[in-house]
Amino acid sequence: MAAAVAMLGLGASQGFAQEPYTIYLSNNFVGNDWRQQMIRVAELAVTKPPLAGRVDLKVENVENTVQAQLNSLNNIIRAKPDAILIDAGSDTALNPTIKKACDAGIVVVSFDQVVTEECAYALESDWDRIPAVLAEWMAKTLGGKGKVFVDRGLAGAPISAKLQEGYENVLKKYPDIEVIGYYNGEYALGPEQAGVASLLAAHPEVDGVLTQGYGTGAMKALQDAGRPIVPVTAFSYNGSGVACVQTEGAKCILGANPGWLGAQAIKLAVDILDGNKPADRHVLVNADFLTTDPIESELYPDNDTMQKLEIGKTAFPDLSPGLTLPISPDWMEITAQEAAGS
Repeated sequence: MAAAVAMLGLGASQGFAQEPYTIYLSNNFVGNDWRQQMIRVAELAVTKPPLAGRVDLKVENVENTVQAQLNSLNNIIRAKPDAILIDAGSDTALNPTIKKACDAGIVVVSFDQVVTEECAYALESDWDRIPAVLAEWMAKTLGGKGKVFVDRGLAGAPISAKLQEGYENVLKKYPDIEVIGYYNGEYALGPEQAGVASLLAAHPEVDGVLTQGYGTGAMKALQDAGRPIVPVTAFSYNGSGVACVQTEGAKCILGANPGWLGAQAIKLAVDILDGNKPADRHVLVNADFLTTDPIESELYPDNDTMQKLEIGKTAFPDLSPGLTLPISPDWMEITAQEAAGS
């Protein structure tokens, strides 16, 4: 197992040699833009400061089954790396194997789709903060009154229920805002557009749409119905950011589950191996929000950073609409072109 060479707490920064840590990234699914971007950014991160020269990264992509990931993890454990990063196919089924890795002295960081095994660190976006700030933005943008549609996301998905609950808990604080319809956007453009279109047939007067997906499907439904574009909450796909900037009259805010979570997991593992363990095994990531109209959050006054949506700076018409924004964490610089693999 590779290990850092240290003497009296002095590391490579003071001139002592240091072997790179061997770190495996176990990824159970590569079938969408987010996972592909996550892997690209993780591989880029170990070539740039502050991680350059610190990590020998090995990425293991497996079929989207628990058994395939278990088989891969068992092989990884036998290789005795310093750390294993896991985007998990199940929050519980991998636990016995993860415990085996911990017992072998391997640092385990689960990220994005995190596990419940207590010996592993869990790194994920703050799913309480994201819908709360999105709904607060909507309420303030509407001046505290109006009629809105709410996206239920994907039926049966725990994160969908959490996002819906987060929206509703904030909107309840505004008695003059009424939820007049729900739809299941299913994190896909077609169902989002169809769901909003169906609601518009029964409720032609709407003042805002809180989506869990792209937002662009909702805007297209409004346009097709001859309705004005209303404020929309969505998630930080590049295509959504571009549409928000380029659509006349659009007001949007995009919440982010950033594509750099894999890179953040690498940095967390290196920090732990260097002896700098976080105070809590559950580490929350707070990526910036992107919006046409920034506000100051009262719910998260110390952690509500909002970047203005601007073409060429935070939204990129010449790159894939599936690119996840924002591109870089605050501790390193990755260009949009690098994240897109172009």
